[in-house]
Amino acid sequence: MQKEIISLAKITQFRSAVEEFSPFEWYKHQLEYEPISYHEETNSWNVFRYDDVKRVLSDYEYFSSERTRTTISVGADNEAGQFGSERVNFNSDPPEHRKSRSLLSAAFTPRSLKLWEPRIHEVVSQLIKDMGDEPVIDIVNSFSSALPTIVIADLLGVPSEDRFLFKEWVDHLFLPLPVDNIEHVQELKRQAAKDYYSYLYPHILAKRNHLTDDIISDLIQAEVDGERLTDDEIVRMTMFILGAGVETTSHLLASTFYSFLYDNNHIYTEVQSNRELLPNTVEEMLRYRFHIAKMDRTVKQDNNVLGVELKKGDVVVTWMSAANMDKAVFEDPFTLNIRRPNNKMHLTFGNGPHFCLGAPLARLEANIGLGLFMDHFQDLEPVPDFKLEEHLTPSAAGQTLASLPVRMNRR
Repeated sequence: MQKEIISLAKITQFRSAVEEFSPFEWYKHQLEYEPISYHEETNSWNVFRYDDVKRVLSDYEYFSSERTRTTISVGADNEAGQFGSERVNFNSDPPEHRKSRSLLSAAFTPRSLKLWEPRIHEVVSQLIKDMGDEPVIDIVNSFSSALPTIVIADLLGVPSEDRFLFKEWVDHLFLPLPVDNIEHVQELKRQAAKDYYSYLYPHILAKRNHLTDDIISDLIQAEVDGERLTDDEIVRMTMFILGAGVETTSHLLASTFYSFLYDNNHIYTEVQSNRELLPNTVEEMLRYRFHIAKMDRTVKQDNNVLGVELKKGDVVVTWMSAANMDKAVFEDPFTLNIRRPNNKMHLTFGNGPHFCLGAPLARLEANIGLGLFMDHFQDLEPVPDFKLEEHLTPSAAGQTLASLPVRMNRR
């Protein structure tokens, strides 16, 4: 059943793409004056403070992942565009959720991450080599989008030459539904879902007789309570993995480079000279510069655990990126601080039973990618006359960089 999509734009009412890309003032206002608020036009409750967001995401006794109304417009409204099946349902609650989660986690074991590390190194090294000696490059197309797209295609075990098809499908499947021209966007999503399904299904059939060290092979062999995944279920799981793997890491890397150039232009050289700061820098970028983290839940039973009267069936939107700016948890939260001692407490990857399984992969790609980049490039400089609004594009739940020109000096 196709869910009703709640418009985030009606809730935020940002006046420009730039304001949506850096929504600090809006978060500051909501945290201070409307930490829990009801939005009449969308019939939704919105929660911003850290403890409340964490409670809603983790307390499945009161707040359910099963919903008929949602802010998530990922996927398509046709049969091919559904992430999951009747037996494998990502939007379920424990204990039913355990089986779906266990089957999916077969693709993200510590063993897998160890195997993937040298492959990520190879991809990053090749991307850097391909940049040549060009003084100015578009870091989004050449690096931040290319890296996760190539890595996830490689890890799925499909031909690397088809990776650009994957990026196009992801871009369409993750498009937000606009207020106007909805049918055009829906058709792009439907076609992307059909194309992806038709492409991947034969690969899975062939892979069953030629298992290797890749995600599809892991999913074929995964077994929980004596049950294994069907070919159809694997296609749908990989669509979910593909989207989350490309969209999340691409946004993180692009925003990090933007931050190096325009938030604080001393951070790059500081981290380059002290690599022990790199993991904490990645966490701070996830906290400070990742502004598309939000999730909704449906109220399972009447309650007032948040201090307001919630009724069964109400939708609660948790703004994780706002919670990452809560001064009750993070000192001086609207300052970028790569030495922040507790920034790993951010909620960017969620909390509770639905915590993002791909978080370790995103962190691994960011740390390897940025570290090798720093090995090769002495410093970064912004290009003259850069206008942010000309380089933004809508993504699943907010504005992200479609391009970012950078002047680079090799070592």
